[in-house]
Amino acid sequence: MDTPWSRRRVLAGLLLLPPAVAGCALGRAAGPTEPDPLIALADAARADAALAAAAVAADQGLAAALQPLVEARTQHADALDGEIARLSPERPTPTPTPPPAPTGRPGRAEVQRAVLASGRAAGQVALGMPPDRVGLVASVAACCNTYAEVLA
Repeated sequence: MDTPWSRRRVLAGLLLLPPAVAGCALGRAAGPTEPDPLIALADAARADAALAAAAVAADQGLAAALQPLVEARTQHADALDGEIARLSPERPTPTPTPPPAPTGRPGRAEVQRAVLASGRAAGQVALGMPPDRVGLVASVAACCNTYAEVLA
């Protein structure tokens, strides 16, 4: 008669236990130390807003098309920063990375390319987000992609 707890099964189970326990411990340890992917999206939002503002400063004729984008991307950065703080209140809030200074006189095409890249990045991040965060990230992606189409 075959018993459910044969010596072989117990030994095999004991041999597999250490790798399983180690894998669980490593998985828990890696999570909090990894940077939140929303930090890069917030930095990109600030950079897009700065680029669009520089384009408006260089050509006031772009103000009607780009000023709403400046405001939207600033709101994105604020919302993403708030979500980062909400999920990890014990983690020190990183100081926002200052956006790079635009080189030359940025125009509509440069802003369109930057916003398109931000939309793609947000879309990729959204694919790996948990349900409570995916709405915000997908909203950012949709807004960026829409503005990229409007500016095309």
